[in-house]
Amino acid sequence: METLFLFTSESVCEGHPDKICDQVSDAVLDACVKDDETSRVACECCTKTGMIMIFGEITTSATVNYEAVIRETLKEIGYDDPAKGMDYKTVNVIVAIEEQSPDIAQSVDATKIEEIGAGDQGMMFGYATDETEGGFMPLTHCLATQLGMRLSEVRKSKALDWVRPDGKTQVTCEYRIEGRRPIPQRVHTIVISTQHSETVSQEQIREGLMEHVVRAVVPAKYLDDDTIYHMNPSGRFVIGGPHGDAGLTGRKIIADTYGGWGGHGGGAFSGKDTTKVDRSAAYAARWVAKSLVYARLCHRVLVQLSYAIGVAYPLAIHVDSYDTAPSLSGKTDAELVEIVKANFDLRPGCIVRDLQLRRPVMQKTAIYGHFGREDEAFTWEKAKELSL
Repeated sequence: METLFLFTSESVCEGHPDKICDQVSDAVLDACVKDDETSRVACECCTKTGMIMIFGEITTSATVNYEAVIRETLKEIGYDDPAKGMDYKTVNVIVAIEEQSPDIAQSVDATKIEEIGAGDQGMMFGYATDETEGGFMPLTHCLATQLGMRLSEVRKSKALDWVRPDGKTQVTCEYRIEGRRPIPQRVHTIVISTQHSETVSQEQIREGLMEHVVRAVVPAKYLDDDTIYHMNPSGRFVIGGPHGDAGLTGRKIIADTYGGWGGHGGGAFSGKDTTKVDRSAAYAARWVAKSLVYARLCHRVLVQLSYAIGVAYPLAIHVDSYDTAPSLSGKTDAELVEIVKANFDLRPGCIVRDLQLRRPVMQKTAIYGHFGREDEAFTWEKAKELSL
């Protein structure tokens, strides 16, 4: 008997309240790093009707107009009218920033980059799978993310001029197990909820989303007569953005990573400079995982790294190939761990050095996922040629 199962991933648009906050936090980080690459940044953001606030700890020699950065980010997203949930021109901006604690600074400051200690304790995960070509990412996550991205495209191009910035997507796929590998068979369900103008009808919403979003993103081979579609299933969605819901940095960590596949250590990314292993080590773990799958050592793999504050070397490295390594390469998971140790220096400073993480490129990671994207700025997506 074939073993079939369903799996679901979700994504959110750039105008979702939580994603607004992620983008603002990373815009502030980029503004600091642009003029001082050694900036120490831990910038959180929250928003509600008519208000947006950044708070946290920043130590930098850069001169940054935080309010201007925040307003420009909101403008880029598309919040230019109170009817949409926020207006970048009139929103109340609150800045509550202090300098980084010297107790933390002493643990991460070092003369040599290789000696930098981890900015905190914790465990980080990286995942990769060969179920999709090129990106080495799960299909459910890819489709949900691409649908969200497409919603923003049709809004900004005015192909669907009734679409507003807030929105969410969700994709359920049917998988078949083949030699311990999940192989996607078809799309079972697609859910799209998008904020819209007052005047558009539910029928227009359904027809527009099917034609300009679903069919433009989802390969026809995955759709069939049994695929279920829920377009704005709650009905009316006029009130959105921060007016409809509060937003906070770091509340979309699964959409940011692998859509529920693999594992997650719980740490968010946005607003954190890369001495914070929550971010840099998660990027490194993805780099390691993708390199292992790219090298055909396994069909899919989960990599865990763990750290202690002030300590440079990871406390532990764990690799789980879901039992796909022995049949593909003849390697055990223990042997994969040794390959990782021989090919990657996973000290925080070395991760920053090797992945060139002291660049103002983090704002673009804050929407549509930190992994699986073809962009030169995403250095962790370039698989490393391994010495076996």
